[in-house]
Amino acid sequence: MLAFTRREGEEVVIGDPAAPLGIVRVSSIKGDRVRLAFDFSREIPVNRREVADQINSNQPGKDGNPIDGQSPPASTPLSSPQKVNPSNRFGWDYRALGAQFPKLPFAITDAHSHVNGGRASAILREAMDLFGIGSIWSMTYLEQVPAVRAELGDRLRLIAVPDFASKDRKYALGAGFLERIGQYHELGSRLCKIWAAPRSVDYAIEAGDATMFELDAPIRIAAMDMATKLGMSLMVHIADPDTWFQTRYSDAARYGTKSAQYLPLERLLDRFTAPWLAAHMGGWPEDLNFLTGLLDRHPNLFLDTSATKWILREISKHPAGAVQNFLERFRGRILFGSDIVTTDEHMIAGESKSEMAAKASRPEDAFDLYASRYWALRTLWESRFDGESPIADPDLAMVDPKRFSAMDAPRLRGQHLPASLLKSLYVDAAANFISAGASVGAARNASGQTR
Repeated sequence: MLAFTRREGEEVVIGDPAAPLGIVRVSSIKGDRVRLAFDFSREIPVNRREVADQINSNQPGKDGNPIDGQSPPASTPLSSPQKVNPSNRFGWDYRALGAQFPKLPFAITDAHSHVNGGRASAILREAMDLFGIGSIWSMTYLEQVPAVRAELGDRLRLIAVPDFASKDRKYALGAGFLERIGQYHELGSRLCKIWAAPRSVDYAIEAGDATMFELDAPIRIAAMDMATKLGMSLMVHIADPDTWFQTRYSDAARYGTKSAQYLPLERLLDRFTAPWLAAHMGGWPEDLNFLTGLLDRHPNLFLDTSATKWILREISKHPAGAVQNFLERFRGRILFGSDIVTTDEHMIAGESKSEMAAKASRPEDAFDLYASRYWALRTLWESRFDGESPIADPDLAMVDPKRFSAMDAPRLRGQHLPASLLKSLYVDAAANFISAGASVGAARNASGQTR
């Protein structure tokens, strides 16, 4: 074995220096972690050892799981350092990866997304087709609905949301939201989003009343009341990752503790009997025992599995079998979701773009952004993959900046769910949620109730 000593920024040339097979560069050294960049042609596979071992041990499917024994990324080489970005740390070809997934006997429902922009929607549609996504529930801005529908057609199911772009937060989350709920309903929406992330406190303070946007504040109750009178179900964003409560929300006097976020939610779940969909595994994928109690106490509560980086990081930490047991216990009440955000700003470069818009600056990067989420989530739920996520997770560096950089990523450990449970997660639970909402609406109409 040939060994070299190299410093950060130095390279090793493989093959004839005049026409090398490839170049290996030490791109960074941080503590005991060395980041290598590989510049090879697409025809030359370059794999980490654990991925190479997966290739060698690859076995045909068993036990009814459609990709049992398969490792989707195993045969995919790096393309070039120019393709590497936060959604594609290894320079993978997500189109090739999508083709490696088996065709499922059903189309997946993505129950949580934010789709805006006509050009971006066209790129998203390609990713949806590659990864078997049939329909998508989206918090599309009213003004963007025509452009998005032109690309997605009846695959799009609208979720009512406030105008978060408005500078007048009080109006946007209050009277303005009531107007928009009615407009969304006229466009066919039957789901209304109540956003109650802890950082809504910052908006409330800016508007002059720190309690204005609490989940059970009058301005929120009015929105829930109007939506349910229209026969709409409710979606809620409650809490945020544990990593954020360790850092961004460490001021408990301002933001409250994480557990305190759920006190008003439980009261409202009893008050409004319509189905509720709590986003991002109910805001606490880190604690399955807490979620078990919450779901047991409130049979009208459903969860979605959106927020890809958060879900990958935390689901992969649970002991073997714990997540499958949880999903089995609440079969039919846990919906697949991605939390993909699309915008036409992803097509162009720019220095002053928002945080979400800055995640991509050209169509190819936008495709990686959208496709990476579907690759990672299907890999999480279906496969035995065990390795680093291809998606950078800045939360690692936020909590431990000495150990991690913004381009580092956590372990992704596939849950290898059985086929019947996958079907429940991917399609049946969404159908159950829609059916439950329709049943509550029909019962309300029949009894003459107004709430």
